[in-house]
Amino acid sequence: MSKLKKGDKVKVLLGKDVGKIGTIEKLDTKKDQVFIAGVNLFKRHVKKQGQVEGGIIDIIKSINISNVALVCPNCQKPTRVGLRVEKGQKVRFCKKCQKNI
Repeated sequence: MSKLKKGDKVKVLLGKDVGKIGTIEKLDTKKDQVFIAGVNLFKRHVKKQGQVEGGIIDIIKSINISNVALVCPNCQKPTRVGLRVEKGQKVRFCKKCQKNI
């Protein structure tokens, strides 16, 4: 089970975009990959095909889930995520400030 979810704000720890912050657009838990808006962009040259116009487009490539850290909405710091059970439900919490996410 992944501790990150779609829409979470994360900071990139490794790779060409170190230090950038973005939100998770897509999460692939089977391959442990995340797609982050505005991060890890690559250029793709596309030919014209019928109605679709050709040219150079930006595509988002995935980043391994271990190379990003969740930015806590409470303390605004990159942190690890913990799980605890409250009232019969699993709740994510920040390991730095101990508050629920």
